[in-house]
Amino acid sequence: MVFLFVVSCTNEKKEDPKTKPRVFAGYHPLLDEIIRSKEGVFRGINLNSKAEIIKTIESAPPIEKSPGHLYFEYKVNDQTNYSIDYTLNKDSLEEINVQINSNDLELANYLFCDLKDYYANKLPNPTEDQGSVVYNCFEGQRKPFVVSLSDNSSPTQGSINMVIYKDK
Repeated sequence: MVFLFVVSCTNEKKEDPKTKPRVFAGYHPLLDEIIRSKEGVFRGINLNSKAEIIKTIESAPPIEKSPGHLYFEYKVNDQTNYSIDYTLNKDSLEEINVQINSNDLELANYLFCDLKDYYANKLPNPTEDQGSVVYNCFEGQRKPFVVSLSDNSSPTQGSINMVIYKDK
């Protein structure tokens, strides 16, 4: 009796998907995409930045642009998108307006809570003002600025608005 064993060895390389290290561990992963960096007031950008700096930091070209305005739109998935509107005065960033929209109300609520927590840790002592949570920065050598965060969700649509502007 003869037994014949045929063994085929293929050396398949299983690629480990390269997961990017989290920027904001402990928060919803969408904060990594929306805020992107712990540096600056938002996405690594500070107020008074020039338009060219903003354009290099954003991952897409602006949908609208003028000397005092840069507007970007991003689609996260079929349920969620966000836009960023930068207002400049003489090529100096004055205001950042972020609008996050989602058909997933649970996600919108989660993001709103995480944004509140993130900015509360970065800029302590928030105040509530007409349904908005307001954070003021007066620290160190930085120019004073304000972060205003509001949840404008309806029963069918999640809507979060964040405005970052110079404190006058």
